[in-house]
Amino acid sequence: MKLRQKVIFLAITPLILALCAIALAVRHQSVLLAQQQRETIQQAYLSSKEAELKHYVALASHSIAHLYDSGRNDEATRQEAMRILGSLSYGDDGYFFLYDMQGNTLMHPRQPELVGRNLFGLRDEHGQPTIQNLLQRARAGGGLERYMWVKPSTQKPVAKLGYVIAMPKWGWMMGTGIYLDDVDQALAKVDVQQSRNIHSTMLWIAGIAIAAAVAVASSGLALNISELRVADAKLKVLAQRVVESQEEERARLSRDLHDGISQWLVSIKLQIEAGIIRLTSGLSSGKLEQQQAAQAVFEHAADQLSNVMAEVRRISHNLRPAILDDLGLAAALHHLAKEYTLSSGTPVNFEASGCTDELPDVANTVLFRLAQEALTNIERHAGASSIGITLSGEAEGVTLRIRDDGSGFDAEGIALHPQRGIGLRNMMERMDAIGGRFEILSSTDGTIVTAYAANNS
Repeated sequence: MKLRQKVIFLAITPLILALCAIALAVRHQSVLLAQQQRETIQQAYLSSKEAELKHYVALASHSIAHLYDSGRNDEATRQEAMRILGSLSYGDDGYFFLYDMQGNTLMHPRQPELVGRNLFGLRDEHGQPTIQNLLQRARAGGGLERYMWVKPSTQKPVAKLGYVIAMPKWGWMMGTGIYLDDVDQALAKVDVQQSRNIHSTMLWIAGIAIAAAVAVASSGLALNISELRVADAKLKVLAQRVVESQEEERARLSRDLHDGISQWLVSIKLQIEAGIIRLTSGLSSGKLEQQQAAQAVFEHAADQLSNVMAEVRRISHNLRPAILDDLGLAAALHHLAKEYTLSSGTPVNFEASGCTDELPDVANTVLFRLAQEALTNIERHAGASSIGITLSGEAEGVTLRIRDDGSGFDAEGIALHPQRGIGLRNMMERMDAIGGRFEILSSTDGTIVTAYAANNS
């Protein structure tokens, strides 16, 4: 997986996980709220049905009160009461029924085939003793009882809420009931609507999650593309600077070889040829003067060869000082200061304190190159009369500070100039590469270059 893909993945994953957690929490709360709402609606329905049943039973009792309270208990009076109750109805399936206390059916307008039958042992599909429970409720003073019964209009057993009272003077149980399938249907509609609402909410959350993920991915992709373009541009600039630095180093090396070693070698070649001619002439003529002159020429050529060897060592030291690898940064900087003093005539005071041997090799090289670049810039541009180099080591890292009393310059302006300040930018980039800090302060009183490298850089 590429870096940009990892960045996008790490940005989107927490968002998706958070939205999933939110969706689960919303779903849980929605389901819980739907259950509570269903129970509230069911309780409201049942409460209204209970009040309705009590009202119906009160009306039925009132319709036969003149017979029941008359004190008569003959068959004709009870039959008249049964006729009145049998004629009462409400809705398609609302009726009144009568049982005696032994469970015998006395009156059932919608199911006359039950009249005369003893249903005391009748049990519904759940095994509950229907008539026994109703009789027990009536003996206890009357009240509501829920049971299963066949609905006349559909001929199917459904839940029914009954209300019964006892009529002890005649040994009757009178009651009525309301079938609850319409309540169940209403609650089923509520369940369906709530399920749709929950599903719609989940779809909204999923849509928001997808939109957010797409937005984050698009933003991350756009940012990656933008950063990639900036990185490519910086890389091109850096590559150009590297090429420029290489060409500058090659040009300097070419000048050193042409102006120093090449000229000396040509001079040595000419002197050797002249010495050979004189030596040959002296040997053929036997003149001692010619032989001495040839010897002097060869001795001068040997001196110049020594100079060539010293120049080769100098160039080699500038390319990669062996003392940096053998004795460390402090010794290499001290040697660099001495060489600069000898070559330029400007005195360089070098001081080292603390432990400076804990730096990695790459950090040592960077600080040494930075010192080389700083001294080169001072020689070319500053016109300084004295230079100071201090190297201080601490437990965390090493600080290199180079100061001069030259004319100074506009550090910010040169750093931003596209064709100037290459050496200064090289210093900054070298320190950035090892995670160090670089600072330069310049004024008419001189310039101070400070570089810090950590021991673990």
